Amino acid sequence: MDTLIPAERGERMSRVRSGNTKPEMAVRKLLFSMGYRYRLHDRKLPGKPDIVFPSRRKIVLVHGCFWHRHENCPLARIPKSHKAFWWPKLEGNRLRDGRVKAALRRMGWSVTTVWECQLGNMARVENKLRRFLESGGIVT
Repeated sequence: MDTLIPAERGERMSRVRSGNTKPEMAVRKLLFSMGYRYRLHDRKLPGKPDIVFPSRRKIVLVHGCFWHRHENCPLARIPKSHKAFWWPKLEGNRLRDGRVKAALRRMGWSVTTVWECQLGNMARVENKLRRFLESGGIVT
């Protein structure tokens, strides 16, 4: 059962940002410290990707596990209340993510995703990003 009344829940949910989130800022800071320079939220590309490397034709998406339904992740649980609302909303996010990635790849972009739960081990994230950005292929 929800511990907040609907007005309080609405107020709290309205504060959730779509860009410049803490996980995104952590990845951006890491990339900058690694010497990479990038563009943000390119509106010309499908889905306005989080981090874009135009000269490399590479994109890094930073996803929150809850909002983007990270498979087998404990942070991706469905809320116990209002399941009829949450399930279609979160599943719709996941399906849209798949369509956006497919569209970007059809346009010739390589795409990788950094999940919120992975940020607990920044050394591993750094290795993943370095391999992705320096390789000719896709590292997921």
